[in-house]
Amino acid sequence: MLSSAPAEEGGLSAKRLETFVADVWEQGKLHYRSLPWRHIDDPYGVLVSEVMLQQTQVARVLKHWDAWMRLFPTVDALAAADTATVLEQWQGLGYNRRALALKRACEACASEYGGVLPREEKDLLALPGVGPATCAGVRAFAYDEPSVYVETNVRTVFIHELFPGCDSVSDKELRPLVAQTCPQDQVRDWYYALLDWGARLKQTTVNPSRRSAHYVRQSAFEGSRRQKRAEALRYVLAHPGARFADIALCLDEAERAAGRGGVDEGLVAGIVADLVAEGFFREEGGVYLP
Repeated sequence: MLSSAPAEEGGLSAKRLETFVADVWEQGKLHYRSLPWRHIDDPYGVLVSEVMLQQTQVARVLKHWDAWMRLFPTVDALAAADTATVLEQWQGLGYNRRALALKRACEACASEYGGVLPREEKDLLALPGVGPATCAGVRAFAYDEPSVYVETNVRTVFIHELFPGCDSVSDKELRPLVAQTCPQDQVRDWYYALLDWGARLKQTTVNPSRRSAHYVRQSAFEGSRRQKRAEALRYVLAHPGARFADIALCLDEAERAAGRGGVDEGLVAGIVADLVAEGFFREEGGVYLP
């Protein structure tokens, strides 16, 4: 069945609102996760966690967040860091564009905001790599300010509770409900409760977020262009001054070792050109440098 408004037109009735809110608080307490980036007085640390958690599981982020914060403890530290060092530290988290965007966001904060993260929504959204969800997350978790934070675990709870049996539930339908239920205080605790209950629901039910209109099943990584991009980047980071033939050989050998046959040189050329254009490494005199 296609999605429709919750039972009451115009949003939740006062009674249903009260019941839903009480259930979220109760389930959040039952399934609370103690994570190192929670309840911290550091907007930058919150931003790092929000960017790392995009399309990456909590268990993997737990292996990286502490080490990142030790190496790059402030906005200014990340802004001044060598790009190669930043990318090396990001390895294992996937989607390397996020690391570059995070560094560029910190460069903007260092030059425009005195090394601190801006507080206003419009200023946060102007930073590289900061979209509506990341912006709302920073405002909620760093500043405890009311915000409309819609991400996969939040979707999971709202769809599970308020759209039973409905498919293709859009964020347009969810956002007014998220706004309506967000408290004026204890904002971070409210969203922690939603996140933790949502994570639990994914473990114990057929993932309700699959009924979101925005749900996209992640394509296979093995053998993909994305995997080859990651391998090419790792090779250049480990072998500064590599030539194109070296990169091509590396990718070819990796493909053959996986039983997939060789890799087309034209594909490698396209991957390398994209990585250079996107700022992951540079070409100088026929060699590639991080």
